[in-house]
Amino acid sequence: MPAKLIPLRDFFKNPEKSRFQVSPDGSCISFMQPYQGRMNVFVQPRGGGDAVRITSETERDVAGYFWKGRGRIVFRKDFKGDENFHVVSVDADGKNLVDLTPFEKVRANIIDDRPDHDDEIIIAMNKRNPEVFDAYRVDLNTKQLTLIAENPGNVTGWVTDHSGRIRLALVTDGVNSSVLHRPDEHTPFTAVITTSFKEEIAPLFFDFDDKLLFASSNINRDKAAIVRVDPATAKEESVIFQHPEVDVLGLAWSHKRKVYTEAQFVTSKRQRKIFDAETQTIYADLERQLSGYEIDLQSHNRDETVFVVAAWSDRTQGVRYLYDAASQTLSKLAEIAPWLPEVDLAEMKPITYQARDGLTIHGYLTLPQGGGKNLPLIVNPHGGPWARDGWGFNPETQFLANRGYAVLQMNFRGSTGYGRAFWEAGFKQWGKTMQDDVTDGVRHVIAQGIADPKRVCIYGISYGGYCALAGLAFTPELYCCGVDYVGVSNLFTFLKTIPPYWKPMLDMFYEMVGHPETDKDLLAEGSPVMHADKIRVPLLIAQGAQDPRVNIDESNQMVAALAKRGIAVEYLVKENEGHGFANEENRFEFYEAMERFLKKHLS
Repeated sequence: MPAKLIPLRDFFKNPEKSRFQVSPDGSCISFMQPYQGRMNVFVQPRGGGDAVRITSETERDVAGYFWKGRGRIVFRKDFKGDENFHVVSVDADGKNLVDLTPFEKVRANIIDDRPDHDDEIIIAMNKRNPEVFDAYRVDLNTKQLTLIAENPGNVTGWVTDHSGRIRLALVTDGVNSSVLHRPDEHTPFTAVITTSFKEEIAPLFFDFDDKLLFASSNINRDKAAIVRVDPATAKEESVIFQHPEVDVLGLAWSHKRKVYTEAQFVTSKRQRKIFDAETQTIYADLERQLSGYEIDLQSHNRDETVFVVAAWSDRTQGVRYLYDAASQTLSKLAEIAPWLPEVDLAEMKPITYQARDGLTIHGYLTLPQGGGKNLPLIVNPHGGPWARDGWGFNPETQFLANRGYAVLQMNFRGSTGYGRAFWEAGFKQWGKTMQDDVTDGVRHVIAQGIADPKRVCIYGISYGGYCALAGLAFTPELYCCGVDYVGVSNLFTFLKTIPPYWKPMLDMFYEMVGHPETDKDLLAEGSPVMHADKIRVPLLIAQGAQDPRVNIDESNQMVAALAKRGIAVEYLVKENEGHGFANEENRFEFYEAMERFLKKHLS
């Protein structure tokens, strides 16, 4: 156990301040800060003075926000975790708050926040049909919504050019995906390329004359690269950047100078490729001044002379600074969690190991300060599953390490970021080779003498929760307990209860997970609830009642199945939460229950 035991709530309470942004004219700084236990937006003059709270959300945190001109902010909010987000406008002094999408059971997403235009944004909304999203232009002065592209039923995404015109539509028949293009908003869309969903050309933004297009593409390659293409033909004009080991998915650009600036990619840690001298100069100076920390440019004014800079590491959420590029001066804005001294936290180390079929699996191992051997181990597979774990600060990992546990995270096959072949290797492998990769990681750590084979617990969120249930059902000899947080238990019912706006992609889910009719045996074999008779160790389950992705029935089924057999299950349900507990008091209750559970079963 580390010398200094940090209070549990210090890991999971809301930040002191976070999500700093500079107003477009550089005169104001905005940030999020707790108000009545919820993260709300505050604004203060850049030169100093009192901060004004401009939102008053008391049910749930503001989900995100951005500036529109000097005098207005737009933010998103949902209700009880149902993920039906509304888009709301408010003046920078807190007046004139207006719900721009005041519709019941409707979700609104931002297509284009139009950062260089103060009076409009473009959104997608499923108001007309809950399964599909139409595109609307929103006049922030009149609050009028104008339909600018109606979804025929198969469009999964819209892309604008720099003039705010909808120029591309991304469509799917469930398995095959197409990119549709039009030269202007008065011309019908034309399909320019159709691929299986396994291949993707993902538009990023138009070139600065609105003719060519920057995109991330894995067409004719295993690892996604940043390319420039002709949107009218999908012909690849040039490769901007590619990496031999991992996908490159993003490209940043300067609105003022009209140049692309950097691409980021993740190997064991995040890295960047810088393309222009001005950006290189800024990063070089920041790395000199903030040596030893990862650096992010999180916001800037329109002139690109004042930046919000984040400095962080695996042991701290870090500090936010205001950076004046001309004078190369840093001014501290806030430390995100000053109550968590990084000297008291643990190092996250990248690792690799071989799966039983020879595939290399990348992951991360975090040990309590001082290391040790024969430690109790928490196995923590990520959610998704089509996502990946990365190196950086993780409050759960740090909390567990502070309590004396080793923590193992792995990017099992099916994780994204390692190319198409690695991702496809996870298709229809829920509970099979994907789970074997988790199991092989546990055995690797045990073989090294790090973990005590009698004190291994598996814990995960969403797909990670599924992994926890699968681990207890399919390799019951490996674990002494498990924690399932909003995890899938029954693949048949999971596929039946997905949100309506996922239905256009249902055939894709069938190919990646399994079809409930043609793959009945596969799905039955992979559904932990159908193998509950093999689970023999204690389990903690947490679930949000409003979860639109993993319906509460997934947890109810498992609790009921285990109760019939007399297996100890602690079940925590929150009526005002969705896919994970967002409200601070609910987070506290879950992690306090988890701490008691682990102490009881891993001591």
